[in-house]
Amino acid sequence: MTHDQEPYARGIVPERPFAAVRPLVGELVAVLAVSFPDRNLELEPFGSRAFPDGAIAELCVTDQPDARPGQRVARAAYLGFVRFPIGGIVAVGARCSVAGEEIGEVVGFDGVHAPNHWNIVVRSARFADGAARGLRLGATVTLSGPATASELDSP
Repeated sequence: MTHDQEPYARGIVPERPFAAVRPLVGELVAVLAVSFPDRNLELEPFGSRAFPDGAIAELCVTDQPDARPGQRVARAAYLGFVRFPIGGIVAVGARCSVAGEEIGEVVGFDGVHAPNHWNIVVRSARFADGAARGLRLGATVTLSGPATASELDSP
């Protein structure tokens, strides 16, 4: 499928298409100590990605306020690699926490290393890599949400 056939790229998928998404839980299998002020990740136009049982993804943060699918992200600080024993869905807007600490909100996915792994890009107020944050191997990573359209409309 080309990008011009992909429904997210065509703009026909609503911003919050999910009625519910089970939290995706994994563990850090590598902690990274690298950040780039000029990485220039190219976020795919997709608003979600499926991760099968046993999938490994790279988790990084940006502090760019305009980061979203289809945009370039200059700044990236890498937290580490996470393995998901039970697969699931990660959607833009999902909340990311590591070892119980709220990291931020998923803003997109970079596929430069696919099919080996996907980069999950999280907007965070703190631009710091995994080592600088004191992350440890085996730490629990949780991606939950995003808020559904009905939750956003609730008073």
